[in-house]
Amino acid sequence: MLASTAPQSPADRMPGRVAVIDIGSNSLRLVVYERLARMPVPLFNEKVLCGLGRDLSRTGLLSPQGIGLALDTLSRFARLLRGMHVHDVHVLATAAVRDAADGTVVVHDVIRRCDLRPAVISGEEEARLSAMGLLCGVPGADGVMGDLGGGSLELVGLDTGEIGPQNTLPLGPLRLMDRKGGRKAICAVVNQVLDDLGWLSGYVGRRFYAIGGAWRSLAKAHMEASKHPVHIVQEYTVAGTEMAELATAIVGGGKRSLDRFATVSKRRLDTLPVAALVMQGLLERLMPEEVVFSALGLREGLLYDRLPAADRATDPLLAGCGDIANKLNRFTEGERLIDWSAGLFADARVDRLRKAACLLSDIGWAEHPDYRAELAGLRVLRLPLIGLGHRERAFLAMATAVRYGVTPGDRATQEAAAMLEPAAAERATVLGLALRLAHTLSGGAAEVLTRTELIVDPDTVWLVLPEEETTLAGDAVVRRLDALARAMQRSGRVSFERDAVKAAGGV
Repeated sequence: MLASTAPQSPADRMPGRVAVIDIGSNSLRLVVYERLARMPVPLFNEKVLCGLGRDLSRTGLLSPQGIGLALDTLSRFARLLRGMHVHDVHVLATAAVRDAADGTVVVHDVIRRCDLRPAVISGEEEARLSAMGLLCGVPGADGVMGDLGGGSLELVGLDTGEIGPQNTLPLGPLRLMDRKGGRKAICAVVNQVLDDLGWLSGYVGRRFYAIGGAWRSLAKAHMEASKHPVHIVQEYTVAGTEMAELATAIVGGGKRSLDRFATVSKRRLDTLPVAALVMQGLLERLMPEEVVFSALGLREGLLYDRLPAADRATDPLLAGCGDIANKLNRFTEGERLIDWSAGLFADARVDRLRKAACLLSDIGWAEHPDYRAELAGLRVLRLPLIGLGHRERAFLAMATAVRYGVTPGDRATQEAAAMLEPAAAERATVLGLALRLAHTLSGGAAEVLTRTELIVDPDTVWLVLPEEETTLAGDAVVRRLDALARAMQRSGRVSFERDAVKAAGGV
């Protein structure tokens, strides 16, 4: 824990902020989170590449230059945390500090100089927490998780969200780069270590989940090469064969070939070929259907592990959208919209996206009207949400843009449409038109919406209003009901008698 004698301030009346410092083999990172929640929201995130483990395989000791930079960085982090009035601080030291002969000395130096108390965690605990971080964002993960740090690789088998066999392996790029004999020698080490893991054969053909900065760089390289419109690592999914081809190209291309990846950090380029080689070895053995990248790992796993079981069981997407709605929406219509739009789709797979779109449907109210649809759509496309893949992001973005009256050719719908199948784009359009109707009908007031009902039958989309609320059926409402009905290949009708709708087969 971090000691603090800072005076009271408004921040002290905002309890719940929590920070995690990760002292890794290559980097130090501080992340301050808003609170312990189902969807962890970072308030501050800073990384410094110290290279503590750069000399470890050769000397058995931490890098002297890395130690100096790490102590300076941790002193700065501690000062920032005092300024932010963060008292719930967790400091984790992983492979380099764990394995170095002078690791204990450095821990004592951190305590003395920085007033921070690192916990040196075991390889098994590091693997477990990394898996918990993955499950925070992908609750039903099924396959093998690999978390590649500078000094080690943590592998964990996952069976529909349940943690299975695990190992910590000395295959971090900083360790491997120091091996004599170049790529051939590194390949031999990787093959020898992975061949000893008999349990991997039980996960052949399932998904491989990649965590860690070096592998995030692989994801960014693939995004750039494929011209993917959304540069968000979380749940970026690539066919296993495609990732194997990219890894092979990077391993065999030499350093000059890496210059074409403008979105990859220059400081990651040195380790990228080795990271690709380790990926290559795993893909050869696992032959996964897909490689899924996760931006959540050790730090988020620590927070997720601290949540009550009931909170861990909630849907991360809906929890996150609910938090955003509570902060940004003018009214409290989102929950009522979920009930009001329940009859739109029979497909259960779309249901959680419908609920998420309802919660986010007021996100663009403060934007300029001329740009509202595009900006709201782009915002939803790029929100730091978890619990959804990129196509699901695109679905929500298109629905949001349509809800605000999208015009043909705007950037939000172009980028979303590039990731959606036509049928999915049509469903997103229907959802957006329904939300547009609801907000026009109610003005954003849940009390008004509660008195109305949307009913879909095989031929008609009915808007049912109370007899005493005839004034709600204004021209704009009728036009938007008709637009929704046309998108659903039905006719639209307003009724003031629910029994008549029922008699017509609408219930």
